Amino acid sequence: MILRRALAAALVVIVVVATGGCGSSKKSNTTSAPSGQPGVGKPAVTIGDKNFPEELTLGQLYAQGLRAKGFKVNLKENIGATEVIDKGLTSGKIDMYPEYTGTLLTAVAGVTAPPHSAQQAYTEAKAFAEKHGFTLLAQTPFYDSDALGTLKSYARQRHLATVSDLKRLGKSVKLGGAPEFATRFEGLVGLKKAYGINPTFVPLAIGLAYKALDSGQVQVEDVFTTDPQLTTGKYAILTEPKKVFGFQNVAPIVNKKLLAAEGPEFAQTINKVSGLLTIGAIQRMNAAVALEQQPYPAVARQFLQANGLL
Repeated sequence: MILRRALAAALVVIVVVATGGCGSSKKSNTTSAPSGQPGVGKPAVTIGDKNFPEELTLGQLYAQGLRAKGFKVNLKENIGATEVIDKGLTSGKIDMYPEYTGTLLTAVAGVTAPPHSAQQAYTEAKAFAEKHGFTLLAQTPFYDSDALGTLKSYARQRHLATVSDLKRLGKSVKLGGAPEFATRFEGLVGLKKAYGINPTFVPLAIGLAYKALDSGQVQVEDVFTTDPQLTTGKYAILTEPKKVFGFQNVAPIVNKKLLAAEGPEFAQTINKVSGLLTIGAIQRMNAAVALEQQPYPAVARQFLQANGLL
């Protein structure tokens, strides 16, 4: 297991030697970055992340990967849902954050026709971002979609296999999710339109999803397909053939002006980290955080070290 092997590795401390002031009278060797440190002397970048564990880990992965290349990174963590963090981006309070392509389309761009493929979602999301002074860097191999999860025992009792099976239960079934799930097309709005379901919605913090299911507070819950709890065999996912939840590869959205100022190594570093994020890799990191209670900065560091990026 990558994380277990990395736990035994020595901590790599990267020392960035700051260059002199920005006055034009400095000698030329003060303006050139040391070997392997292309970010030295480039403008500082502020990265944000959303309000759930996978995003917190992603923020650490990108921030630590960039710092290892000499870039100065300020990380603003746990900002909030897409609707909140997008305001931080457009107002200039942050320069970049890890986004899910389908969520960008529905929660920000207002698209109500789900894409037919992951590539279409990425292409449309990138086109939208570039109309507003931003762009998307490369998307990850993994995608993390919303899904409706329930206890297997409840699914057997109520003969639930697909989202459409919830229609006959009406408001007798309690469906939990983050507050924004109730107002998103890629959420309850789209599910009602596509499947005609009408559950009683219970707003819950994301971290309480499985506790709510286990305790019976809700019978069905909005979960993420990369949640490590889904590998335990305790929970069932209701199939969603109409793809209301869309495709959710991660692609960092970044201010285009800042991207140009940082130089090509900035995007190359981010893309290298993203390219390593397979479904297996993200599930192992999510498990380390959620099930093993390891700090997400340490989990990100261990992953980057194991893959030679620190």
